[in-house]
Amino acid sequence: MKGIVSYDAMETIRNTNEWLGATARAFASNPIFALNPHPGFRLMSAWGHVTERSFARMVVKPDWEIPPISGEDGEDHIVYVEPELERPFGDLIHFRVARREPKPRKVLLVAPMSGHYATLLRSTVTSLLPDCEVYVTDWHNARDIPVSEGKFDIEDYTNYLVDFIRHLGPDTNVIAICQPAPLALAATAILAEEEPKAQPRSLTLIGGPVDPDAAATDVTDFGNRMTMGELEHLAIQSVGFKYRGAGRMVYPGLAQLASFIAMNAETHAGAFVNKIFNEARGTASEGDKHNRFYDEYLAVMDMTAEFYLSTVERIFKKLEIARNSFVVNGKPVDIGKITDVAIMTVEGANDDISAPGQCVAALDLCTGVPEAKKVQHLEEGAGHYGIFAGKSWRLNIRPLVLDFIDEHSTMPAETRRKRRRDRNARASDCGIQDPVGDNRKIAV
Repeated sequence: MKGIVSYDAMETIRNTNEWLGATARAFASNPIFALNPHPGFRLMSAWGHVTERSFARMVVKPDWEIPPISGEDGEDHIVYVEPELERPFGDLIHFRVARREPKPRKVLLVAPMSGHYATLLRSTVTSLLPDCEVYVTDWHNARDIPVSEGKFDIEDYTNYLVDFIRHLGPDTNVIAICQPAPLALAATAILAEEEPKAQPRSLTLIGGPVDPDAAATDVTDFGNRMTMGELEHLAIQSVGFKYRGAGRMVYPGLAQLASFIAMNAETHAGAFVNKIFNEARGTASEGDKHNRFYDEYLAVMDMTAEFYLSTVERIFKKLEIARNSFVVNGKPVDIGKITDVAIMTVEGANDDISAPGQCVAALDLCTGVPEAKKVQHLEEGAGHYGIFAGKSWRLNIRPLVLDFIDEHSTMPAETRRKRRRDRNARASDCGIQDPVGDNRKIAV
């Protein structure tokens, strides 16, 4: 009951703040106060509106809202989000572009399970859809999964990836972003040993903690500083009676959000103060930059306790992937078994979550992969978010990843050159210069 009481206490605080915001907005917006020119009422209404929206977003899963894709025929093609495989803890979803033949580039985006929904990759999906057939792992909120469905730890996560890759076939190009990078590497190694013909064509790892000890960050320091007993006592709670997963032990999304905000408290406080004043002045809008960012940032999901604790213990503390000692279902996973898959790593020079060195360690682990099939890229000036969803991704990294996929595909060289020319032509139409070569420079 202790875990349930604390979980419901957090939900009560969230619900109370949402109610206070709604009350302040409704009270201060009453027409009777229009007769009084005092700015305090405008500020109260603005504060209430921002507060109500912010706390309401914390329990709502965002929509994908993928815009239509412009086709070569000049038409806008609607994008439908369709489940490809449905599982209790996560689905494999497909972004089907209406009235368009399937693209030969098949990409599986492995979304992180680290507090936010897979919709965090919305802009990544949108940027890839014109050139690729895109699939995404859509993980479920643990609070909505009944206890009867059993556990879900990093071994189960890895098995899900194995099943998803096997289902999509050997022409799949896997792109794992952040947290799942080491587990995607393990899943590929399992297929390499058990079912070589089902291996993906390529594996791109972006900003993931393959070897957390390669470069220290606040995340790795926290994992090393806390004992597993302390983590379980402080972080793990039991889902309250309001949700279908009542009684399931989880690391609550609201607790994760509190830690996210604490890391940059001054920046977030300034953003909300500015938003309140903009609301009071009448210069804010529903679709402004603040709302677009925080609608996603504040929407958090619970992780199963076993997944969170096994990630900290086995990936960060015991370094099982980095030491090639990972075990799934009692069977050792040998990353050296990977021989036919092209491997690319992407890191951001300013990444303070998965610092440079942590992800590129994957290349040394893949002893069976020829050097010609290994590629690494360090994006100067880019932080963690920028290397998969920001400006650095759109202008620099995405073209490199698509070139890497094409280079290791079975398509003829002339077809690869034509695709590159077509992509550059589309980029030029948007005012983006994307020249070919190692010394790539982007001008907007």
